[in-house]
Amino acid sequence: MRSTLRRAMTTAGVAAAVTAALAAGPGIAAADPAPPSEASQTDVNQTDVNQAAANQAGAKTVEVEIPGPEHGGAAGSGHAHVLADGRDRPAPRLSAREAAADGEVTKVIDNGSTADRLDVVVIGDGYTAAELAQFHTDAKEKWAELAAVEPYTTYQSLFNVWTVDAVSNQSGVSGDPDRATVRDTALGSYFWCDDIERLLCVDQTKVDSYVTRAPEADLVIVLANSSKYGGAGYNEPSETLGYEGIATASAGNERSGQVAIHETGHSLGKLADEYFYPGYPGYEQYTGPEPADINVSTLTADRMAAQHAKWHRWLGEESPDGGPVGAYEGGGYFVKGLYRPTDNSLMRVLGKPFNLPGVEAMIAGFYRHATVATAVTPTDRTLRAGHTAKVAVPRLAGAGVPYAKQLTVRWSVDGKEIKRLAGRTEVHVSELALRLLDLKKHRLSVTVTDRTSSVRDPEIAKTLRSTVSWTVRL
Repeated sequence: MRSTLRRAMTTAGVAAAVTAALAAGPGIAAADPAPPSEASQTDVNQTDVNQAAANQAGAKTVEVEIPGPEHGGAAGSGHAHVLADGRDRPAPRLSAREAAADGEVTKVIDNGSTADRLDVVVIGDGYTAAELAQFHTDAKEKWAELAAVEPYTTYQSLFNVWTVDAVSNQSGVSGDPDRATVRDTALGSYFWCDDIERLLCVDQTKVDSYVTRAPEADLVIVLANSSKYGGAGYNEPSETLGYEGIATASAGNERSGQVAIHETGHSLGKLADEYFYPGYPGYEQYTGPEPADINVSTLTADRMAAQHAKWHRWLGEESPDGGPVGAYEGGGYFVKGLYRPTDNSLMRVLGKPFNLPGVEAMIAGFYRHATVATAVTPTDRTLRAGHTAKVAVPRLAGAGVPYAKQLTVRWSVDGKEIKRLAGRTEVHVSELALRLLDLKKHRLSVTVTDRTSSVRDPEIAKTLRSTVSWTVRL
């Protein structure tokens, strides 16, 4: 679901122009005018010209989120339309040895079948054949950064992580260290995208050609072989490959990794941006309808509680990003008229945790792709007395409820629970003899439910359970 507020912010020039307001920190007007390399009215006009030219030429464009300034606190600077195929440079010509290494797939984190896990595909750009070992190290380190943020920490066992080797002719990416630098790379990554230095764009067609090498992709991360700050969020689901989005980041820049985590808040959590643009015309007051986004609202805390709307279940609770959940004015790019759940979550400020409503949304996103019950014993055959029905259940980690209490495992025959089997991950069919004496076929089922305290919405809670069933007969 695309953010209704993001639809209102599809002009890249607007995003560039508000950079000055964000440079001093989220929700704080900049004391000094933006430098020429950042925002100016010329940038606004030129971006609109670029967009019009692209449309006239029939080139496909995509919407991306621009990261906030490196030395400011803001998580983002709005959105831009950029060419889907980037600068449309030809693919590098590789030697036979390089071509043999190109496209090799490695399962870096293995937590189970692609059918039952959320599969993250990491592709590097600007790595030569001799630097692929460094890419693998960088990919593991970037995943560790992601997994250190809740709720990724608790739910990391629901993820598989794959790397796909993309061999470049030259080391590094275009735009690093300066605008004039051009590198011959596999994915065509480049800074200065849309005239914004920190906006790190890619050739999406080339990215997709490597994504197809992996068995499955639910989320894609492109790591540029660079220590320069930058990134981008391609947060529209892929129409052809089905993944939720692409986050680009510099492998050697820790703050750039925070940009990638913020972008997954959009792609997986379907969260809106919680930052806003003080001092920028047109964004002083929101006057539109109630947004569909779950973390911005036109409602004050009192009205939200009275209407049982949005994040009303979390009101007053202490949030991981600091302070109680309430209705803080300013969000969704507007200074007034829209409210956010907390003052400074990751959807507003880099380096902060997700707030409580954000954590709930992220968990919902995880469960769109992953399950907590995986059949170890095949389900496509009838089990007899000598057989065992076995299910694999992930072990959850982190600071939440202990695993034994958070995941419940319940067994039933023909819909009737057998309480003495609760908590077990395997059952011998012979143990059910007293219930199966009629020699007819019966249905043996196991249901695993995540009872996390981080989810209060009953509709989301319904999705946090998985059932596996077998036909049994003595």
